[in-house]
Amino acid sequence: MNEPFDDPRAAHETVRRYEQMLAHNEAAFFDLEEFEVIIDHYVTSAAFEKAQQACDTALGQYPFSTELLIDRAQISAMRGDYSEAERQIADVASREPDNADVAVTRGIIATQRGQFEEAVRQFQTALSGNPDREDIHFNLGLAYQSWHKYKSAARHYKNSLRLHPDNETTVQELLNCLEVSERLVEHEEFFQRFTDDDPYSATAWYNLGQYYYRCEKYDEAIAAFEYAIVIEADFYDAHHWLADSYVCQQKYQRAIAEFELSYPPNEPTDEALCNIGECYEKLREWEPARQYYRRALDINPNMDEAWFGQGVLLQEQERPYEALHYFRKAVELYGDSSEYWAALGAAENQVGNIVSALEAYEKATEVAPEDATGWVSWSAILYEQGHFSEAIDLLRHAVELHPHEAHFHYMICAYLLAAGRLREAYNELETALTLNYDQHALLFDYFPELATQPALRRLIDQFRQ
Repeated sequence: MNEPFDDPRAAHETVRRYEQMLAHNEAAFFDLEEFEVIIDHYVTSAAFEKAQQACDTALGQYPFSTELLIDRAQISAMRGDYSEAERQIADVASREPDNADVAVTRGIIATQRGQFEEAVRQFQTALSGNPDREDIHFNLGLAYQSWHKYKSAARHYKNSLRLHPDNETTVQELLNCLEVSERLVEHEEFFQRFTDDDPYSATAWYNLGQYYYRCEKYDEAIAAFEYAIVIEADFYDAHHWLADSYVCQQKYQRAIAEFELSYPPNEPTDEALCNIGECYEKLREWEPARQYYRRALDINPNMDEAWFGQGVLLQEQERPYEALHYFRKAVELYGDSSEYWAALGAAENQVGNIVSALEAYEKATEVAPEDATGWVSWSAILYEQGHFSEAIDLLRHAVELHPHEAHFHYMICAYLLAAGRLREAYNELETALTLNYDQHALLFDYFPELATQPALRRLIDQFRQ
């Protein structure tokens, strides 16, 4: 599915006009190219139900459009309705057997089904007669990426970018592949080449900024995003990423100024307002932070980040009873965040709701078993309640999942000491010191009284030598 024309303002206006037509139940004319823009907008946003509705509306006006029939088949595949997608594309193939988009659509269906070898075969068939179609290269990249063949994926994403450097999704997916395969560093020249070839391309500088941002070279990223903005002052995404770069440098006032420029005048987005709220939160300016979180929720009442942010504000002000409401709403809206569950667990524990706290931390470890914080906090409540054996058993389970996490071994050592199981405690400490000597400070952070135990100190000193 290609974006039919490249002017983002025109695309935004087309989508706005279409949505206004729906909201007021009005009749409005859109040509075929405009419908393609509308459908592509929803597909890119993963709003497949809306894309399906737009496609059906378009087919009402253009019932014989092959492009729309193909769009409908691809959208069905993305919605998981594979049988319907196959039926629809078979109908197109019977009319136009040589249409490359038939193979492309079959490749998309195979990718969605997890049949990656078949997907690659279909895309290669489509590519054989259309080597310069950036969307086929992109879909090949997506199939290889889903197949965990990141080098092959990166190769096709790069080909797609050479043909269409303005596709931000391709840039993000390429960077994801390079990051996973630990090949980011060696690709600086690839991204620089676009700015060398066209120094006045705002997109080229923006893409270079994205690369530097992923490499955590924030000064270079800031310079690249600033170049993009000099060339195109209302490049809203560049303002957003410039702000994010400042956040990474903890320059929150500068970040706020850029977030304020990351949307059209008088059209703030919930994301920008929430980001500004978080910046004020980091500056410990509670009232403006609250106001911006509230403004974000006025636009989008289901924005979990803004609910969570307000909970954090109240927790920071030592108002855990009030914070609970916001944390509970955040996990209700997005239950796959271990950070949300852990914050809820901390607040529940703080107000004495021990059972609810334990349940929240258990949920945090289910969502992100690799995060040590949830396990340690969960075990700490058991320990504080005098359930030493349960705390030890819990962390031994965590060790089975992550045997090289020294944090767990240090905590088990402390719990064993509290339970009077000295020999086991010292064996655990040796394991922890072997895995990560520097983390031994955790013992004394959590349990300052252990600093007075000479045997413990001697063992730690032996490992220092």
